Amino acid sequence: MGRIRQALIKRTAMELIKRFKDKFTTDFETNKKVLEEVAYVSTKRLRNRLAGYITHKMRQLSR
Repeated sequence: MGRIRQALIKRTAMELIKRFKDKFTTDFETNKKVLEEVAYVSTKRLRNRLAGYITHKMRQLSR
């Protein structure tokens, strides 16, 4: 079974996707760099979790 992402991660990621959909891609490394540009993320762990969830959602949207 997988892990459940926190509501904070989901809510923040969806808000960022709505605002900056054209900047995010299906690549995790690219999304990490975009996150540093468009939002202040306090910790590396939070940035990585947001980038992972955004990557997951962008892959779903590209289908």
